[in-house]
Parts: sequence; C-alpha cells; structure tokens
Amino acid sequence: MVLKLVVDTCVWLDLAKDYRDQPVISALEDLVRAGRIELIVPEIVLEEFLRNKDRVFEETQRRIQSHIRLVREAVNRFRDDDGEKAMALKALNEVDHRIVASDEAVNTASIERIEKLLRSARSVAATGAIKQLVTERAIAKKAPYYRDKNSVGDAIIIEIYSKCASTARRNAQFAFVTHNWKDFSESNGDRRKPHGDLAPLFDSPDSTYWVSMVDLIKTIDTDVLEGYGSEFNYSQQSRRLSEIMEAEHLLYRKIWYNRHRNQRIKIERGIRHVVAEDEYSRAPYSPEQISEGVWTMALAAAKRTEDEVGLENLGPWDDFEWGMLNGKLSALRWVLGDEWDFLDT
Repeated sequence: MVLKLVVDTCVWLDLAKDYRDQPVISALEDLVRAGRIELIVPEIVLEEFLRNKDRVFEETQRRIQSHIRLVREAVNRFRDDDGEKAMALKALNEVDHRIVASDEAVNTASIERIEKLLRSARSVAATGAIKQLVTERAIAKKAPYYRDKNSVGDAIIIEIYSKCASTARRNAQFAFVTHNWKDFSESNGDRRKPHGDLAPLFDSPDSTYWVSMVDLIKTIDTDVLEGYGSEFNYSQQSRRLSEIMEAEHLLYRKIWYNRHRNQRIKIERGIRHVVAEDEYSRAPYSPEQISEGVWTMALAAAKRTEDEVGLENLGPWDDFEWGMLNGKLSALRWVLGDEWDFLDT
C-alpha cells in the first residue's frame, strides 16, 4: 500500500542544512521512485522552502566557517611543532577559502534534490474552505494556535493534511511529519504524540504522526537506510542549550509543585500552620510555621503552574516516577554546571 506523506516545511529545511542527512533524502527519493511513498505537498510548503533556502545556505556556510575558526584557534594554541602547525593552518585556510569561493562545501546538492522532490510531487492549494477552517481554528485557539505566535502557515498545512486524509478512499494510509513539536505535539508531554487538539486526526492506524523522518522510513523499509549509512559518519547531535534549560525548568516546576501539595496536606492536617507576619518566628527557624505572605505567594505560583503546565502533567507519581523526575533534574543541572544531586526548588 502506498503511504501518502505530508511533510512540514521545517523538516525539509533541516534535511537541507546537514550533509549527513543526504542518506535520508536518498531514501525518500528511492521510496518515491518505487511507488511506496506518495508525497503530498501543500503549496505553502514549497513557497516557504524556496523563500528560506538561501537563508539555510548562508547559515550552513557560517556554521562551517565557525567550526574552522575554532579548530584554527586550537591548532594555534596547542600545537607545538611549527612545521606541522603551519601545514594544518594552511589546510584550514584552503578549506575556508573554498567555502567562500564556492558552494560545494555547503552542499547545495541537498537543497536542489529536495526542491526537485517538492516540485515533482502532488501539489495542494489552500482553498477558501481550508482558509475558513484555519480562521475557525485561530478563533478557538486550537493547536497550532495555542501559543502566542503567527501560526497561519502551520494551520494551513495541518488542515490540508486533514482534508486529504478525510476525503481519501478507504484503506488509504497517511502520515504527517514535523520537527515543530512545540506547536504540533503534546503540550509539556510526549513530543512524539500529537497535541490534544490534533489527536482526532491520528486516531486511526491509517493516519500517523511523526517527529522523525528516519523513524518513519524505518517502519516502511528497515534496510533502506543501511545502504547509505556507510557513506556518511552519523553522530548523535547534542541538545541545544535552550532545550536543556527548558526541560530543566519544567522538571523544576513539577517537583516544586509536588512539594507544594505536600505542604498543603500538612497545613490541612494541622501539622504546619500559616501564621501572621508578626507572629512568624524567623530565628530560630520553625518548620511547623509558614508566614501568610510566603503562603500567599506559594498559592499564586501553584495556580500559575497549574494553568501553564496543566494539572494532568503535575502528578501524582508513584515512587519510581518520582525518582525518575528527581534523577532527570539532577542530571540536567549537572550539565548546566551545578553539583550532582542538587535538587533545591
């Protein structure tokens, strides 16, 4: 059975950025050529790709030059042999010059191959009916409109996917692939699953949601990437600092909220008491008391956490889950520079 595939613009742009993703592009070309995948391309995806391809080229060029600059600095600093240092610097300068003078190092071939795939695929325009659905989605603040950003393009893509999947003949298989998990995936949940507003689109086994093109391809043909793997050296990409900090802050809020709920229980049971500011004992510290001002701020922070993170993501957890949460927070804080087992909230 042919898989009808709708791919978000961000996936194509990410594939174009790194030469190590050429095997993925090759696999897609082979699967399309073999009739195992049919690409469905919303017109806006092609427009966005064409509009951003020059930016991708320039960013890739700058990134490679930045790496070369760091290597050059390391050679200057740590290499003692003047002859070997001169040879290494000469080679690096030659590579740097080739990047500036030509486009081969930036791999425009990937951009050209992706553009060819997009232009040769079935194209779908945003009709008046689709634009109306996009407007209704925006008014209702449904994903991808639940965040404070312009999500018109994302909404058009998902509405086109919805239309194609809902009007297809029976037994047709569809898949949607995106790297934009912040707008399309579960809010503060498993990014491999669609946002609750979009979940009905993927209730059927004939309609699936993916945040990894590689994972999708492997479900179609487990061997299709093997033939290309030896040609390139794949390496796991590190998380961006912003991703690490975002994950650490979410874990912090979850753990803080759990401790706050325990404080509420102690107060309700009379184990701990909320007292007026003039009655609160600060020296020595009394674990049986909490001041009214501090407790008022804690209640407000708890309400903000419930609204922003969602009660469904705030426990309760069993002992194993609680240990995992604390272990994750400790690990991320260590990466960010704290000592191991620093779990203060």
